[in-house]
Amino acid sequence: MNPRPVNPRNGIVLKILAALCATLMLACVKGLDGAVPTGQVVFFRSFVALLPLLIWLAMQGNILALVRTQNFGGHLVRGFSGTGGMFFNYLALAYIPLADATALSYAAPLFTVFLAAVLLHEKVRIYRWTAVVVGFLGVLIMLSPHLEIGGDGLRSAAIIGSVAALIAALCSAISSVQIRHLNASEQPGAIVLYFSLMTTGIGLATIFLGWVMPTPVQLLLLIGCGVFGGMAQILVTLSLRHAHASLLAPFEYTTMVWSILIGIVVLDQSPAPATIVGAIVVAAAGLFTIWRERALKRAAAR
Repeated sequence: MNPRPVNPRNGIVLKILAALCATLMLACVKGLDGAVPTGQVVFFRSFVALLPLLIWLAMQGNILALVRTQNFGGHLVRGFSGTGGMFFNYLALAYIPLADATALSYAAPLFTVFLAAVLLHEKVRIYRWTAVVVGFLGVLIMLSPHLEIGGDGLRSAAIIGSVAALIAALCSAISSVQIRHLNASEQPGAIVLYFSLMTTGIGLATIFLGWVMPTPVQLLLLIGCGVFGGMAQILVTLSLRHAHASLLAPFEYTTMVWSILIGIVVLDQSPAPATIVGAIVVAAAGLFTIWRERALKRAAAR
């Protein structure tokens, strides 16, 4: 059980910092420019993140109680789906700009609504389905620059990156639905730790597919990927101690602000107008759903 939220302002700050760390993690992956195999990137992301994670768990005290599990099979489903999200997200970054990959990741909550209705049998009202439809229209707007037909036909690299980003969003949605299921019986520390251990093992298994010896700069980026990824997980967990998830959810979209700033300042990449417009449409659909859910809860409480 999570303790009762005590300081919403601190929760919001922690959530925004988590979004920044998550974006910096992706920026490190983008900085590798596809020169390091995706499986190797996944391994470093997960293995390096274990250090801050274990330190954080040790500070909580009674690690065994925090990581005890009653649903190992559920952790396997979460682990494989989450790892798939990592693989395809990192693959997408080898083909499309950081802001584009971030914007397309906003399709994950749309997939989550559908999966929650089908797998968890949650009651989904008409306004949520309407938000899903509007959200997917936003995704199509974001995809439109990559679907242009010119003298050389379809822009294959951008298509590969866009499809990979959408598959990553679908995997993330499956992972989110599974986390909802696990939260009923598992501690947050157990969910995060077993996921990190699984992704480390799966990433390490790809060594047989051929890894490369990273340059000093690439090694620094790989370590940065793990550190920022681990910090993002910890900050999200801490934010939920101070504020409800429904209050924090809209601040997930600050990743778009961070990705645009980092893209312009560090990566010398500016997002296409269609990417910004599409991201706004998807974010608006998500924010409307969050607002409507909170309004219904307040009405039910009254």
